Amino acid sequence: MAKTGRPRRTKRQPDRQPGPAAARSARPSPSPSPSRSPAAESSSGPQQAPSQADVAAAIGAALQAIDDGRADAHGRHLDPLAIERTPGWTEAVSRALAEYLRASVTAAWARGWQPTELARHLGRELSAGHAAVVADMITAELQGYPAAAVHPRLAAQAAALEAAAPGPGTWWGSDDQYLRARYALGRDAEFIDTVGTAVETLHALRRLPALERLLPLPGTAGAAPAVDAASVVPAGPADERMLSRIRALLAKAESTEFAQEAEALSGRAQELMAKYSIDHALLAAQTGQAQTPAARRIAVDNPYEAQKATLLQTVAEANRCRVVWSRELGLVTVIGFPADLDAVELLFTSLLVQADAAMLRGGAGRSGSRAFRQSFLLAYAVRIGERLAAAAGQAEREAAAEQRAAADSAGGTGSTGTAARADTDLVPSLAARHRAVDEAVDQMFGGGLTRSRSVRATDADGWNSGRAAADLARLQNNAQVAG
Repeated sequence: MAKTGRPRRTKRQPDRQPGPAAARSARPSPSPSPSRSPAAESSSGPQQAPSQADVAAAIGAALQAIDDGRADAHGRHLDPLAIERTPGWTEAVSRALAEYLRASVTAAWARGWQPTELARHLGRELSAGHAAVVADMITAELQGYPAAAVHPRLAAQAAALEAAAPGPGTWWGSDDQYLRARYALGRDAEFIDTVGTAVETLHALRRLPALERLLPLPGTAGAAPAVDAASVVPAGPADERMLSRIRALLAKAESTEFAQEAEALSGRAQELMAKYSIDHALLAAQTGQAQTPAARRIAVDNPYEAQKATLLQTVAEANRCRVVWSRELGLVTVIGFPADLDAVELLFTSLLVQADAAMLRGGAGRSGSRAFRQSFLLAYAVRIGERLAAAAGQAEREAAAEQRAAADSAGGTGSTGTAARADTDLVPSLAARHRAVDEAVDQMFGGGLTRSRSVRATDADGWNSGRAAADLARLQNNAQVAG
């Protein structure tokens, strides 16, 4: 498995112990009430509207305090933002932070990030509260584009974030009232915590590493040839019917309590996926339809991220895709043709659910051991890879046989040359797609890839249980079903 060569991002939060939130909660914090005027703090005299320069300087000082890694200094620099220094100060701070956050989200698109990846990264590095702030900003930023100018995958991710938001969904009203609205949700003990979350979110967004841009930028979806632009082509009715059948099989496999039934259902799903992919390859070859590889990123999180990444790799390879693992970000980029990427996403997600259920069933008390679970998942991934490769090979042989039969029917039984040519049409088509995927990987990542070290199993019981869980199922007719 290849890994990106970008340097590991060092988390700053552990260096700021006890952390800004703890430091903020340890000392009194002002209310956002406008009645807390500068006179109540220390000054008297004429009241002036806050200047943009003063607000920007206060936000910059708070960001610098995070960079310095001093929790108490960070807290002191939040006070000027949270206290109503002059009439309208809180509104000015709220407006400026919202504008900076939206601009940072826009910059994140250009650096290759997608909506769900942004929210997940903020939640992973900071907290769910920070992820909620960035979800608000994603919603607000995308509202500035016509729906037709936003790639369907971006739009779907943003809609999912909004649907997952607690309460009425992601909020967006006036920038002036954003901080007050978030504080009113009751998730923060004090207003300074709300301000701190917004500042920390801004700090994290401004330090995002660059990713490979897989989708066209918002506003350019109709014209920009991004890596995943091939997926803009909508699936036809036949595609949707096939994908629905596959999803139904995998859903049954996840819900059944019987291991053999789950294996049989997964095997049938992989057979359908392989046929779906081959049909697309043959159709493209026969019609001369221009089709290029695409890429999608799939999140792989701890615990046992290496074993999960190995499972994803085996699923991808069986479906003629390649993977690149950005371990420090917990993201795996899968490169392949759109029909193959559909198969990888569906099957990997389902197999993770099934692996977890099988591990609990087969552990018999041993599954609490970390070594057992690591070995189980690794063996499960290896055996699944063998089953998937067998299913893909069987699907290719069946497709070639169908081609021969069709050629014989069209040209008569004596047309052996035509039949032989039909038998080999599939092979060069698939070989050409393999080469195209390899070229796409080289184009995207160049020489910045390294080979990851192989993952080792250290628990024999876990290994044996994992292979048994992923082994071939037998049905009533005792025929093996390869998946």
